[in-house]
Amino acid sequence: MPATVDQAQPGILAALSPLGRSLTFRLNGQNPQAALSRLREVFAADWGVVGLGAPLVQALDQHVAGLRPFPALEGHGCAAPSTQQAMWILLRGSDRSSLFERTAQLVELLSEALVLEDALDTFRYRDNRDLTGYEDGTENPKDAAAIAAALVAEGVGRQGSSFVAVQRWIHDLPRFRAFPVEQRDASIGRQIADNEEIEDAPESAHAKRAAQESFTPEAYMVRHSMPWDNGQQQGTEFIAYGESSDRFENVLRRMLGLEDGIVDALFSFSRPVTGGYYWCPPLQGGRLDLRSIGI
Repeated sequence: MPATVDQAQPGILAALSPLGRSLTFRLNGQNPQAALSRLREVFAADWGVVGLGAPLVQALDQHVAGLRPFPALEGHGCAAPSTQQAMWILLRGSDRSSLFERTAQLVELLSEALVLEDALDTFRYRDNRDLTGYEDGTENPKDAAAIAAALVAEGVGRQGSSFVAVQRWIHDLPRFRAFPVEQRDASIGRQIADNEEIEDAPESAHAKRAAQESFTPEAYMVRHSMPWDNGQQQGTEFIAYGESSDRFENVLRRMLGLEDGIVDALFSFSRPVTGGYYWCPPLQGGRLDLRSIGI
């Protein structure tokens, strides 16, 4: 029986919110069971998305099939680091006041077992564009295809869950903007003027390296990346949901050149500085369903 939208945390399939806040938490040496029980009672489904990392599940002496730490991968002159944490939460909203208040509430709620490690404010840039100016998520599956790509199809306490990959990328925008327009288009694999894919783009073009239909099995994911800017640095908080982490990892390995020696042109002006895998539990009665981890 396929997973239904009602079983999934709604932020996994919903359109991007105007604003977001990406939070990661590390373990504090205490048993996290009580903190997770409180989180289940307090966290409303429309707040955003909760993801549990392997360190947290292991601390509970539990197991989630398919959940593993994010691997640190070395490519050809590039790298994808692992900064795996115990928990990731993406808060969604339309104003910074609610994001501020919910962050403070979560920090207090979880503090005895989970400590806030990092917080990053994100935003929707124009009509869902990356800060490079190119449209983002063009090839996202829609409707039933999105459900099949992003959600676990079966299993008590698992049906409707998802695996998410989270990577923070830092863009060198001055370098990218110094490229001639033709080089920028060739790097992305699309024309910025009309978002049309360039058929004869080089094999290093990002659109070709990450073409989800070109993998066996196909690597379709629901990508909800959001731009960020702190005044000194800018980039993308890459967020991709899949029914397993294999889909993302296969794409990343090709981008790094580990498949055929060709490195994604994205690395000519951008680099990832974080990396984490998280399991996003399903919902039961509108609340996080944590039965499969003993809560």
